[in-house]
Amino acid sequence: MTTTDPYAGSRETTEGRVYTVTGGDWDQTFGSDPLAEERLVVNMGPQHPSTHGVLRLVLDLEGETVTKARVVIGYLHTGIEKNVEYRTWTQGTTFVTRMDYLAPLFNETGYCLAVEKLLGIEVPERATTIRVLVMELNRIASHLVGLATFGMEMGALTGMTNGFRERELVLDLLEEITGLRMNHAYVRPGGVAQDLPEGIEARIREWLAIMPERVAGFHRLLTGQPIWQRRLRDVGYLDVTGCLALGVTGPILRSAGLPWDLRKVEPYCGYETYDFEVPTADTADAWGRYLVRMAEVNESMKIIEQALDRLRPGPVMVEDKKIAWPAQLSLGADGMGNSLDHVKHIMGQSMEALIHHFKLVTEGFRVPAGQVYTAIESPRGELGFHVVSDGGTRPFRVHVRDPSFTNLQATAAMSEGGMIADVIAAIASIDPVMGGVDR
Repeated sequence: MTTTDPYAGSRETTEGRVYTVTGGDWDQTFGSDPLAEERLVVNMGPQHPSTHGVLRLVLDLEGETVTKARVVIGYLHTGIEKNVEYRTWTQGTTFVTRMDYLAPLFNETGYCLAVEKLLGIEVPERATTIRVLVMELNRIASHLVGLATFGMEMGALTGMTNGFRERELVLDLLEEITGLRMNHAYVRPGGVAQDLPEGIEARIREWLAIMPERVAGFHRLLTGQPIWQRRLRDVGYLDVTGCLALGVTGPILRSAGLPWDLRKVEPYCGYETYDFEVPTADTADAWGRYLVRMAEVNESMKIIEQALDRLRPGPVMVEDKKIAWPAQLSLGADGMGNSLDHVKHIMGQSMEALIHHFKLVTEGFRVPAGQVYTAIESPRGELGFHVVSDGGTRPFRVHVRDPSFTNLQATAAMSEGGMIADVIAAIASIDPVMGGVDR
């Protein structure tokens, strides 16, 4: 292969052929275009305060009109899917929780539902209810960040500070429940890591009492604001046909008028027994996506209240000791760890219990060979896990259908033909999380 770049090429080594790849494709990409001098090519990002993360956009401009938009990703690649293949099934939760880092409990639950499907086990009722409770708390926290960053990128800085202020209240509750503000690794195959702390139900109800007024404050601040409306209305248009063609799900699809929510159409974790609505809009633009997310915060609060009402005493992990983490984990002053009673048992009373603990922690449990696909409704849309087992103690393959990755395909359709300022509104309305996109 001939190349004009002296640094690009390939060479033979003892490990095979090694390729040196460079980014010098500017002449091939733009140099052959006779109109190249008539247009301006702008790199927006990845170090940019308004591209919603480490996202790079290559925009072709004629004046301030975008004629072509290309999305460049990969700046936050972490190799999570590959790393999971080298860890036990339980350790997998500590990796997948870091993908979409604004919705970690959804990553954990989707992964664990797939593992449990392969194992053929039923999770205790209390553990399922706790999963629903923490997921809906997490959904509200995620939407609040989406709204806050939306405000920041549009120049409504009070919307940003208010959004993060309300999110702190939710993170305080999640920290009390799981021991961490983010990246919890709380949902485990077979249940959850530990039971709810004493008194948390009352504190969640106190939060539920003040939150509706905080949401109403968002509407007073932004929804009726003429500048906010003019920046969002008729911007980033994508109708149902476009959404379906691109595989777009979540608030973007629902803002186009299709009430597609996996909690309703393909229920999991008992969502079919909860009373809630699927908010939709008919504008198919950034304005509709904003309204849908605001409405979903209210619906999640309804689900949280119902989950609190149906919490019953019981186990939070399956009884099978060959699957369940052997330690009764508890929260102490220094974080989450083995309970003192369990340490006393394995270190001073039972050699067999110590051996079992050692084997299960270091080697893990075996999962029957097979493959499954499970999907849940994350704050950004359909979050799917394709998990393959070869019968061993580690996943053979874990592939994730992250909604941020799929939804980001819509950037060009939303942006081309519009103004460069509207690209920011379109990206913000997609609300991508680059940790999930790049994985």
